[in-house]
Amino acid sequence: MIAALRRAGAAALATLLVSAPALAQDPPAVGAPAPAFRLQDQNGKWHQLADYQGKWVVVYFYPKDNTPGCTTQACELRDDIFKFRQLGAVILGVSVDDVASKKAFAEEHGLPFPVLADADKKVSTSYGVLTKFMGLMELARRDTFIIDPQGKVAKHYVKVDPKGHSQMVLADLKQLGAKPAAADKT
Repeated sequence: MIAALRRAGAAALATLLVSAPALAQDPPAVGAPAPAFRLQDQNGKWHQLADYQGKWVVVYFYPKDNTPGCTTQACELRDDIFKFRQLGAVILGVSVDDVASKKAFAEEHGLPFPVLADADKKVSTSYGVLTKFMGLMELARRDTFIIDPQGKVAKHYVKVDPKGHSQMVLADLKQLGAKPAAADKT
């Protein structure tokens, strides 16, 4: 009887450990430099954070292409793309799916911004968002980072609700000092 209880307790503990978040490191703090990265987008083009120096950058991590919440979030950002551009902000989506999955996702939903493939999970790990879902799959947690023009984390949203998040980010960009781009006078 005692041996059976020990086995049951060990199995329960193992289940808890497997289900626990697998955060290899803490997310970067507000005010800290954003971790550098180099990832491919849906078209195979490479993107580095350094490419966007001098711009506001919204890096949103999401669990999986073509799932309901991820689609809602991506489509709201898509629908607000001109508002983000007016503020001089760039949107970059990141998940651990591969480039082929990104391509299908971006094409199906007409995404006008890069969605980046973090298939080796290094970027999700460096931003502290890699987690285990159902104890089986390592995926990015739905977190968003606003990175300022100097490359520092200006805002971090943890476990984002995809519905309405785009409007929240736009409001915070304005509050953080993102200004509408000057009108082209040509």
